[in-house]
Amino acid sequence: MSSTHVLGIDAGNTKTIALIADTNGTVLGWGRAGSSNIYVQQHRALSALEQAVSAARASAGLIESVRMQAVTLSASGADWPEDFALLRRELNRWNWAEAQHVVNDAVGALRAGSLDGLGVAVVCGTSAGTAARAAGGTAWHSSYWQEPEGAEELAQRTLRAVYRADLGIDPPTTLTARTLAHFGCETVDALLHSFTAREQPPHAHLGRLARVLIDEAQAGDATSRRIVQQHGAALGEYALAAARKVGLSGAYRLVTSGGVMRHPSPLLREALMTRVHEVSPDVTWQASHHEPVFGALLLALELAGQTVTETLFRRLEETCPEESLFVT
Repeated sequence: MSSTHVLGIDAGNTKTIALIADTNGTVLGWGRAGSSNIYVQQHRALSALEQAVSAARASAGLIESVRMQAVTLSASGADWPEDFALLRRELNRWNWAEAQHVVNDAVGALRAGSLDGLGVAVVCGTSAGTAARAAGGTAWHSSYWQEPEGAEELAQRTLRAVYRADLGIDPPTTLTARTLAHFGCETVDALLHSFTAREQPPHAHLGRLARVLIDEAQAGDATSRRIVQQHGAALGEYALAAARKVGLSGAYRLVTSGGVMRHPSPLLREALMTRVHEVSPDVTWQASHHEPVFGALLLALELAGQTVTETLFRRLEETCPEESLFVT
């Protein structure tokens, strides 16, 4: 049995989201599961994909025997050719749709950013990635070329700043008090011990410290501001590299997305755009209004032969689930 439905999946480091829509652009069902990065735990990642899609099918009222027209999997673990081959094999085994496509999650985020899906996307969440797409379909994503990462790298840089300030190598920083409170430690010595003791369990959700860093940068702490601005400039370097890879120049769009980029402070984004404008002053910035799975769904609709018109795009926006589905 076949249907007039498409499936978009965002396979992320922290969560997996699946959306099912009809080919007119109405979202009918959704599902959520845990992390599905095949580089972390392959078996668990594949299980999370199945769980999310099963929940989306149930939400949409589609029985398991019904094949959809197309599926696009936008995956954080789609980096090297063997990764794409593995994920395509699994899609073939699951037999969810007649046509299937796998892209890196930065490509999904780029497609979600605008009606035409062209330009550059900089994703900064738990990790980071950059993608670019030019008219004609030429695309590139940074994958393991990406050097500046996301929340977890910013958290590590925050800890380093606190340790160096405590030793007197660097000036005092308000990060010290905020970081101690964040982890419930009384002294920096206790903080360092909690991260390095032989029998201490690892800290969960380390990346949440990135919010503390950006808070303090916005409040005026010099150390925090330096870290955030350096990181933004580094992200800008990779945005420029991505544009060069696909031949973009002049007045293209740069879209930002990811949890770190959604922080209310503009400092990280301003540092990114300052670096980009040094080379390409006509580039315009746009915050993505949609989650990466929205891009996966758009790509699935295109794979099914649909033209993404403004009417279809707006219908997807209007029928997407509430924001609570996506909260990490």
